[in-house]
Amino acid sequence: MTEVCKVYEEHLDKILEAKKKLPGNETILEVSDFFDALGNPTRLKILFALLEDELCTCDLSNITGLSVSAISHQLRILKDRKIVAYRKDGKNVFYSLDDEHIREILKIALEHMEE
Repeated sequence: MTEVCKVYEEHLDKILEAKKKLPGNETILEVSDFFDALGNPTRLKILFALLEDELCTCDLSNITGLSVSAISHQLRILKDRKIVAYRKDGKNVFYSLDDEHIREILKIALEHMEE
């Protein structure tokens, strides 16, 4: 059971301060999409694999046990949300985490769950 106040009482100063600091609706939607992308076990497996090094779609297919087509679909979602980046090398496409922020978010999530 979640604890709640025994008496309904608003604290207007705190409400106004919190509302003032809220990000805009567009930013809220983008962050929601970001976390939605992280909320899928397959996509998380891809991201944790990419913590070590860049990998091509064939590598990720082998690691996850999914078809290249299925991996491609998941990577498209991650790319659209600026979570992974890619580079082409001849006939191969290599994926990596988009930046250090993504790496830190994944590491912090792991540390939190291991506590």
